[in-house]
Order: sequence, then structure tokens, then C-alpha cells
Amino acid sequence: MIEVRNISKSFGDKRVLNSINMTFLPGKCNMVIGTSGSGKSVLMKLMVGLEVPDEGAILFDGNDFTNMDYDDKIVIRRQIGMLFQSSALFDSLSVEDNVGFPLKMFSTMSKEEQKERINFCLKHVKLENQNHKFPSELSGGMKKRVGIARAIALNPKYLFCDEPNSGLDPLTSRIIDNLIQEITEEFKTTTIVNSHDMKSVFDIGDNILYINNGNKWWEGSREAIKVNTNKELNEFVSASF
Repeated sequence: MIEVRNISKSFGDKRVLNSINMTFLPGKCNMVIGTSGSGKSVLMKLMVGLEVPDEGAILFDGNDFTNMDYDDKIVIRRQIGMLFQSSALFDSLSVEDNVGFPLKMFSTMSKEEQKERINFCLKHVKLENQNHKFPSELSGGMKKRVGIARAIALNPKYLFCDEPNSGLDPLTSRIIDNLIQEITEEFKTTTIVNSHDMKSVFDIGDNILYINNGNKWWEGSREAIKVNTNKELNEFVSASF
């Protein structure tokens, strides 16, 4: 479980997040939605330690990540998997080496164990026998799946996905959604997804936070969205279809 408590963040004179509170549940797909510039990407950066909040705290299973020393933060970071919006694969590395990169950097596995884990992750994202291809040989959807395989290589407790369907066609988007949902449920991962895609929200979102101009504007389930009376949220949902 991840708890965000009264998180605020400014860049210069611009207030980007204002006293955000949210609990992200384990074994659930927690989605953060909002327009571009609403603050959701900044919130994710704060949660993974790429930015530091001006106020508030972020707790991982009750441990205050915000105020930890460097060594303790490293322990948490090794439990985090991240799928970047652009997939962020290394162009000069094969699929196998991309997926194996975090294992090489952060695990004590032997080469044989790493190979076994790489193949396990690739099978999970339905990319068996694609080990020796390079990113330039892959479609956008395949790159996203390699990114997911790399994100789960260290068997993370926490999985962060930043706009996983960005740039993908509707069919491929559904494939990525299904993979994220399967991984979340199978491994009881605390999954956080930033998304503009309301189809994804209605398909896999268990717990949803809507941010509007840096403020927490609504929180609830995908079922509750359908009957909510929040004007801004309804306008956002309607504009997405």
C-alpha cells in the first residue's frame, strides 16, 4: 500500500499540486486521471523519488519514503518497477539485454538465473523467442511489452505506468491494459497508472483519482464514475469519447 499525505509541489511561482491525499491499494490497479498539465505526472515523479515534495509525505507500507536517508530509499526503489511513456528502451541493446538490465544492475542472480527470469518475463508479455531483436525491429506495442517485461524483472511490489497507451492503436491499447491487469492481480502488485484513456479506466481501473488543476477533485471506483455528479469530471469523461 502507498499513502500520499498532504503532498504539495511548486515550480517557481506555479503551484502544481495542492495538498493531495490518496491511498493506493495493493493488488489493485490505481489510476490517476486528469488533463495535460493537471499535475498527475508530477505526482508520479514524487512517488518514485524523481522529485521532492515541498510539503507532505509518501509512505510505502507505512514507511516514510520522503524522509528516509539515501540507503533506505534505495531499498524501496529496488521494489519499484517503472513503465515509461516512451518505453525508454536502450536502442543499442537487444530485447533480452533491455529486460535483463535491472537484473544485471541490482540483483545477485547468476547469469543462468538472469536468463531464466528474462525468459519468464518475456513469456508473461507474450514475446517468447524475441530475445535477440532490437528496438528498431519492434512495433510500438511490442516496445511497450518489452518495457513491461523490464519493469517486472525484479518482481516489484510497486508498478508505475506513465501513459502506457500513449501512441498505440485501440486494439494494442487493450492488450497492454490486459497485461497490466494480469500482472497486478497475479503478483498482488500495487499498480499506479497515469492515463488519459477512459476506456482503460472503465476496463481495469479499480481505484481512481481525478486531479484538476493540481487539486484532488474526485476519488472512487470505475462504477462510481458512471453515476458521479462532479461537473469537471463528467466533462473530462465526455470529452474522452
